[in-house]
Amino acid sequence: MDELVREHIIEHHPMKEVTSFQIGGPVDYFIEPRTEAELRQVIAAVQRENMPWMVMGKGTNMVVSDKGMGGAVIRLEKYFSDVKVDGTRVIAQSGASLRKVAEAACAASLEGLEFAHGIPGAVGGAMTMNAGAYGGEMKDVVESVKVMHHDGTTEVIPGDEMDFRYRNSRVYDEKLVVLEATFALKPGDEAAIRSRMDELWRRRLSKQPLEYPSAGSTFKRPEGYFAGQLIDQAGLRGLKHGGAQVSEKHCGFVINTGGATCKDVVELIRTVQEAVYEKHGVELETEVKVLGETE
Repeated sequence: MDELVREHIIEHHPMKEVTSFQIGGPVDYFIEPRTEAELRQVIAAVQRENMPWMVMGKGTNMVVSDKGMGGAVIRLEKYFSDVKVDGTRVIAQSGASLRKVAEAACAASLEGLEFAHGIPGAVGGAMTMNAGAYGGEMKDVVESVKVMHHDGTTEVIPGDEMDFRYRNSRVYDEKLVVLEATFALKPGDEAAIRSRMDELWRRRLSKQPLEYPSAGSTFKRPEGYFAGQLIDQAGLRGLKHGGAQVSEKHCGFVINTGGATCKDVVELIRTVQEAVYEKHGVELETEVKVLGETE
């Protein structure tokens, strides 16, 4: 690889240290570019090496193999996390947490992002998955998204051309790298916005197992059902496999109760999927991404 790229490489970096599940072996190369130009150079370098690679932000929607991962992980959380307000717009880089973006909007008395305050992810992942909660989704507030293609060229895509849909978007389909997003919001009352964010945060605390490491909701919502309810009705509340457990607080979450391995999580997910299908005839699709070799 280029010398400039090598300056920012950590070899054999444990993924359990940079993912919310706190699970995962080492990745061959862990890279944190500081600028758009460096990111472009890193992507060009890994492609020249025919190396598998991926971009991550806060690592909140993945569980990594205990054996680790081959190739390169490019993390944008550290250096791509700026948020600024311009009139009724909030412009946020891909590594900025959704909490930080929502706080900036609140401080500027702009409403529309209250739903995002407690979502445990970054802007890049939110654009990829059309993140949403409590009746709000990214598609409701995104004006445009700046992306980088694998050839290093950049493009600003209008929000209505992002093909946002349930837990998916054009970013995922075309494997685009999100650089920043612009949110179009409405003037509001800061106190009322703060009150709404606090209310939603209290609801999260009361209903979700935030005291344990996890990757958030483990399963996508099946059409016409709620995953957690189906799992509970199948008698799986609190079911454990090694250090992984179906949360007793919210059955839609698989949590790390301490020392869980990727294998524990994967096998527990399979058990849940099989039991729910046998009980209800519904196939649960995972929302969390399993990365690396799991057998």
